Amino acid sequence: MRTKEELTEDLKKMALTLGAFKVGVVTTATLKGGPPSVDLGYVLPGARSAVCFALAFDQSLIESYFRKEDHKSLETDKVRTTTLANGIALEIAEFLQQQGCRALPIGANFVYRQEGDNWMMDMHPPLSHRYLAARSGVGHFGYSGNIITQEYGSAIVLASVVTDAELLPTEPLPEAENYCDECRLCLSVCASGYVDPKEKVSVNLGGREFSYGKRRSNSRCYLVCGGLSGLDRSGEWSTWSPARFEIPDKEEGFLATIPGATEAYLKRPKFEGGFFICLIEGSRMEYTCSNCHFVCHPDKKVRAARYRMLREGGVVIEDADGNRRAVSPEEARDYIAKLTKERSNLYKAGEKELTSEKS
Repeated sequence: MRTKEELTEDLKKMALTLGAFKVGVVTTATLKGGPPSVDLGYVLPGARSAVCFALAFDQSLIESYFRKEDHKSLETDKVRTTTLANGIALEIAEFLQQQGCRALPIGANFVYRQEGDNWMMDMHPPLSHRYLAARSGVGHFGYSGNIITQEYGSAIVLASVVTDAELLPTEPLPEAENYCDECRLCLSVCASGYVDPKEKVSVNLGGREFSYGKRRSNSRCYLVCGGLSGLDRSGEWSTWSPARFEIPDKEEGFLATIPGATEAYLKRPKFEGGFFICLIEGSRMEYTCSNCHFVCHPDKKVRAARYRMLREGGVVIEDADGNRRAVSPEEARDYIAKLTKERSNLYKAGEKELTSEKS
């Protein structure tokens, strides 16, 4: 019979051996006082502990992604690394079950609490991997609310396993080691305005305080990161989405933009790859943004270079066959203006408001 010390070490070694680069452990005690999203008992009644771990995306693919030279390679890496994280969680859970413990893997993404009539737009996870990661020492909070690491910045994916096994918790990283200097480049590369540039929120987990920029409606991330829209308010750059639907700054009425953008998205040319999600008809979307994940790096010079690549990478347009390319902002406006009304309606609703706001 393994002691809790031995079992904890086995699980940490297992996560690292299977592909994680960082792993930590939380318990109900180290999460005490936290919000509902750290309630281990919500996903597994009687749970005592959770193992949280991080995998890294391929850093070598980020520059070509930001330069608008190659979308598919980084998207595929993100999809498959996320799938690997889910597989590691499943293996750890099954290992625990064979030790006589109850255990449940918690998917890295695209799993939501199905409570309330608006749960598909609220997109609340069953458990917050970010909170578990910060409390267990996997990484720090950056201003964006993403977990950042000294090894790979925020270009990572998190997953967790909840169990009734008694495990030894790991400690948070010293705040003095947090490289986030609140440069807010993570906000500058976000066309959706997801994070408030001034207001911060704090959370107490087991007597330890953590803070980050206040996040707005999760639907903002859904709209842009999922590709429903992608043109920055400046009109000078875009994500990999060819659409330019208005992204209101104010929260009031924001959800009213979703149906029209979704309808147009479903009518645009079909694509290969992507990921599967329950929130949209057809259940398939693409990563066209993830900019806040990819821009953040411990080296300020790398951060700044990535930011310039995105800003200078142009605006993405799409032809009738679904082929995309990046062109200058002027070329993009000319291209959209020459489309038939039927086709332009798939991309440009709200462009008038954006142009007048810019002027």
